Amino acid sequence: MTAYRLSSGGLVDRSKSLSFTFDGRPLRGFAGDTLASALLANDQMLVGRSFKYHRPRGIVSAGPSEPNALMTLGSGARSDPNTKATVAELYAGLTARSQNRWPSLGFDVGAVNGLLSPFLGAGFYYKTFMWPRQLWEKLYEPVIRRAAGLGRAVLERDPESYEKSWAFCDLLVVGGGPAGLMAALTAGRAGLRVILADEDFRLGGSLLSEIETVDGASAPAFADRAIAELQSLDNVTLLPRTTVFGWYDDNVFGAVERVQKHVAERSAQLPSERVWRIAAKRALLATGAEERPLVFGGNDRPGVMMAGAIGTYAQRYGVSAGKSVAIFTSGSSGYRTARDLSAKGVSVSTIVDSRSEASDAAPDGVRVIRSGSIVDTKGRQRLSGIVVERSGFEELVACDALGMSGGWSPVIHLACQRGARPVWSDALKAFAAPDLGDALRVIGAANGVYTLAGCLRDGAEKATAVAAELGFNAAAAPLPVAETAAEPSVAALWYVPGAKSKAFVDFQNDVHAKDLGLALREGFGHVEHAKRYTTSGMATDQGKLSNINAVGILAGMRGVSPAEVGTTTFRPFYTPVSFGALAGTSRDSHATPTRKSPLHEWAKKNGATFVDSGLWFRSAWFPRAGEKTWRESVDREVLNVRANVGLCDVSTLGKIEVFGPDAAEFLNRLYCNAMLKLPVGKARYGLMLREDGFVFDDGTVSRLADDHFFVTTTTAMAGAVMSHMDYCAQVLWPDLKVRFCSVSDQWAQMAIAGPKARDVLQQLIDEDISETAFPFLSARATALRGGINARLFRISFSGELAFELAVPAGYGEAVAEQIMEAGRAHDICAYGVEALNVLRLEKGLLTHAEFDGRVTPDDAGLGRMFSAQKPDFIGKHLSARYGLTAADRTQLVGLKPVDKDKDMRAGAHLLKEGMKPSTLNDQGWVSSAGYSPVLGHHIALAFLKSGRERYGEKIVVWDKLRDHEVIAEVCDPVFVDPENKKLKA
Repeated sequence: MTAYRLSSGGLVDRSKSLSFTFDGRPLRGFAGDTLASALLANDQMLVGRSFKYHRPRGIVSAGPSEPNALMTLGSGARSDPNTKATVAELYAGLTARSQNRWPSLGFDVGAVNGLLSPFLGAGFYYKTFMWPRQLWEKLYEPVIRRAAGLGRAVLERDPESYEKSWAFCDLLVVGGGPAGLMAALTAGRAGLRVILADEDFRLGGSLLSEIETVDGASAPAFADRAIAELQSLDNVTLLPRTTVFGWYDDNVFGAVERVQKHVAERSAQLPSERVWRIAAKRALLATGAEERPLVFGGNDRPGVMMAGAIGTYAQRYGVSAGKSVAIFTSGSSGYRTARDLSAKGVSVSTIVDSRSEASDAAPDGVRVIRSGSIVDTKGRQRLSGIVVERSGFEELVACDALGMSGGWSPVIHLACQRGARPVWSDALKAFAAPDLGDALRVIGAANGVYTLAGCLRDGAEKATAVAAELGFNAAAAPLPVAETAAEPSVAALWYVPGAKSKAFVDFQNDVHAKDLGLALREGFGHVEHAKRYTTSGMATDQGKLSNINAVGILAGMRGVSPAEVGTTTFRPFYTPVSFGALAGTSRDSHATPTRKSPLHEWAKKNGATFVDSGLWFRSAWFPRAGEKTWRESVDREVLNVRANVGLCDVSTLGKIEVFGPDAAEFLNRLYCNAMLKLPVGKARYGLMLREDGFVFDDGTVSRLADDHFFVTTTTAMAGAVMSHMDYCAQVLWPDLKVRFCSVSDQWAQMAIAGPKARDVLQQLIDEDISETAFPFLSARATALRGGINARLFRISFSGELAFELAVPAGYGEAVAEQIMEAGRAHDICAYGVEALNVLRLEKGLLTHAEFDGRVTPDDAGLGRMFSAQKPDFIGKHLSARYGLTAADRTQLVGLKPVDKDKDMRAGAHLLKEGMKPSTLNDQGWVSSAGYSPVLGHHIALAFLKSGRERYGEKIVVWDKLRDHEVIAEVCDPVFVDPENKKLKA
């Protein structure tokens, strides 16, 4: 095969020569080239190797459906693997490397797999690697993992920047071809806010490869005029280099814009890629149609291409795919390509037409072989000839390029991403888009309208209808005049019989026709099963060229229509989107937002050391002069709270307001303990279960009025609990009259804990908060001196006399400072989450270190909270399963080291003395551990089999990771004030 640059023509800028390299070889192209067109112009036909057999592969298409020409572009940290050369815009200095070959593209050792192909058919991996079992981890898995994939991910830090943006419009037009441009012009002239997005770097679509005229001008010239007018309209936004990859609820579309992928020197002021979320009142899908390949022997040899792609390279890029081109067609499109090529001066030697009769005219001097089929191709790493069979007679026809044309398939992926199924059209011999209503309409070739005049008319009519629906007046304007042409005709040809070599269906994954036959014989004839059994349509191109032929072949094998076989499921993304683009600015320190408490500045002024704690940036401890370690600070804070009083920021707790006449019933069904009769002005500790009976979350429920509750959750589960409540209200109990909203960020909440807490707080509140007037578990709205509205709760997570005070977030810092001032005479101190954790540990209070998803209320020592009398609540019935009530389940216990100088760590396992560490001998685990300054030694909470029966027993705390082992005594999990005298002081 000899591809070359035509002496004239094309839309490339021949005055701007660009240098680039492919596998280290210096080459040149022009501005306006894609990498693929530039490679063809340099006669580089071998561009890659197939996945399984490492067969030599060449360029097949001229767009995003390309299965073979996948390259790694760039170098070092800026490498982009698996980039399609057919859509990569050429720029000066571009470096491209072929993939999936070793040691070189021309000589690939992996090609030996072709000799083993009789043993590597579809599904071989499911059967081969099952035995012997011991070889899986030692041999099979490492080899498979090394062989997997095409390009290689870069492990260096990505130097590119990315961003995300929202856009809103009346009309989104997806696709900038003739129908899309005409629709955008019609809507833009009517005053609609229009966004036109197209994946190509140059708008125009098929107009750029068209030889017909529009309004007396060339099709590319008409496209340029239309684009110029659109650019002049303030209400129209053009997004070239932008692929719309997904259609989501509420008519929101996802799109990725390649902002700087086409330049060597990137601007620091611009992102490399930008992800758009486009909210459109209406959308028009003008994505065109994809020409289908033909499945015949040797159809994967470099030089075998889509006929339309050969025409595109000649017309748009001024490149001929060969000096002697043959066409294999089952319809009229192959003849049109031949005529277009001849008009450009490209030599077309032969047209092989699978039909016995056709009215299509071939160019002068071109031989036509009717009722013919190609059964094999010749050549090694490039095409040198085709073997044509007709009525049993075989003939070798010399050629160095072959164009395949098996008809057209509308590109309707976006239209089917939300569950709608494509509809088989006997007229089109293809699957068409279903009726999707007004939100998304399909136009142009995507709608099965294949003539240029028809596409222009369809785009204008559909845009006019959209304008009328949205209240705009689209003034009638004469349509551009295009040359009249008949709709292309085609005879469905899914498989060419008589193949003398492999006839490939999926080029990238090396799936051939016989693989589909094997799948059917082995019971995998359903299209979804066949896809997974053979991997057809599972490559990076997601079967854009292969799926329709696979469906047709399966239909033929089963003796049914393609309508009965159906298609596989369409899902986002239409084409691959980089992780960087999806992440946007959410990386490094911006990977998650820095969520600060309303008391953050107060804590900062008091010298807090902060720590990332879940979603929040929390004060961990408050060091003072002379304290050398964090433990010294934490020990001081704990002792001061036990002896005097301390202030802790607990604003990070989840807070949810619940309203409505059925609010009490709603909460009663959510929690396993009773909430229905909770008195107004009282709070109660609550325990939520999952449906399977395990603890989901804990917190408090305060009743502020008959129909108004205030719920707190753990910091870690605030979002999950809110989602859980939303699900229950909408799905489980939609009849309940209840409303709720998250107010976690609206309230600053602080705990004032310690024997002197009441003395401090009473200075800020006029109301009586004595034990008699405001006993344990009281809750009410109040007002601070100065008129600040607040809420006061008599609850404690420290085991001390404690209050939690909530004020509007904006007042948090000022109120905390006033509390510290009022507590100065009482030796008040600020304490952080580390001290809070020690205080709760000494008191045996639980967090999600204990509620880790495998703990029941009884395991945690909270069985009394499980209200069996309630008729129903989430988790009640599955809690009765034997496995959740067995006597030998692990139960919460306390641990204290026999040697008081020894420490214990969370995560350690528990063993009986003298037993060897093993899964069989495992008795439980340590969930939380720390040093108690009150007791003067380490303590721990743990889950131990039948633990409550084993108080006083000695147990081995075994920590293999830290090579640590200690003997501990099993005890009650409450280490301090077990009678709760201080709590209720």
